[in-house]
Amino acid sequence: MNMGRSYRIRLVLPLAFACTLVACGKKGTGSDAPGGQGATTGAVKWPRDGTVEKPLEVMLIPADGGTEGGTKADFLPLFNAITKTEGLYFDVRVGQSYSAVVEAMANGQVDVGWFGAVSYLQAKKRAGAELLAVAVEHGSSTYFSGIFVRTDAPLHSLADLRGKAMAVGDPSSTSSFAFPLVMLMEAGIDPVKDLGKIIFAGSHVNSLAACAEGRVDAGAASFNSFEKAVTEKKIDADRLRPLAKSDPLPNPPLAMHPGLDPETKRKLREGFASVHKAPGITPDQVRGYGGAKVDRYDVDYPEAEFMKVAQRLEKVDAIRDAVLKKAGQK
Repeated sequence: MNMGRSYRIRLVLPLAFACTLVACGKKGTGSDAPGGQGATTGAVKWPRDGTVEKPLEVMLIPADGGTEGGTKADFLPLFNAITKTEGLYFDVRVGQSYSAVVEAMANGQVDVGWFGAVSYLQAKKRAGAELLAVAVEHGSSTYFSGIFVRTDAPLHSLADLRGKAMAVGDPSSTSSFAFPLVMLMEAGIDPVKDLGKIIFAGSHVNSLAACAEGRVDAGAASFNSFEKAVTEKKIDADRLRPLAKSDPLPNPPLAMHPGLDPETKRKLREGFASVHKAPGITPDQVRGYGGAKVDRYDVDYPEAEFMKVAQRLEKVDAIRDAVLKKAGQK
């Protein structure tokens, strides 16, 4: 095999131009395809099969504070290994946001995408996205969302946030937006009526920084992002403390388009299930979301765990527009 052709790297342009990149609008692809939810009919062959001539389109997203180059460097060894073991070729790109990945899969532009729990559920609804794999780190496939406050703040429970200002991350983020709102609502706090102010900081680390710098009273982020920001000295660990910690959430998943043929799906699953043991792969090269070192990938992770999250997120869907309006984003 010519491994020099195992991938072609491209930076994804803003979504307004995305349709020019990969066969946007072809019959049988996208959310308007026959059969709905991005699925193809039996009479339409999916345009990509993982050959050198028709590589599978992969779209990743930079983790909080990450870069396009760093994201590619984290994951190309894994996709190259799967090329060797399964004979599948990939065209690896980096999207600008969770929303861009959802949109690209809904339009039939992407075969394999990286999502958060919220964006995966959106892609599942719009494109019929199928769960491919979830990273296992230290024996677990879960992580935690949190709401952080300054160490010296006289805030001791979520109820103390009434009338206070809170920073959140991306509105498509599970752990820096959606689940912090779930925690507030389950504690009897209406984010729209009870919080004094909501600001969209754009990322986990920006949300934490806004709190640490005193621009808001609380900041929403994942515990992983908090630890990473401290390690990279982007925030001072002594300045912040967790006010609330979520229940375990499923790690950000890899998902695939339902239009792929069954044999390609089988090869993808087998490839990710064994990539940590693939020839030439070292433990340091097995990376997950944010470039974190992980043990392996679980291709049998129960879909039901994401459905549990979906049920709790329904209450956020009901107030999303009002939250955006309060934050001046709509």
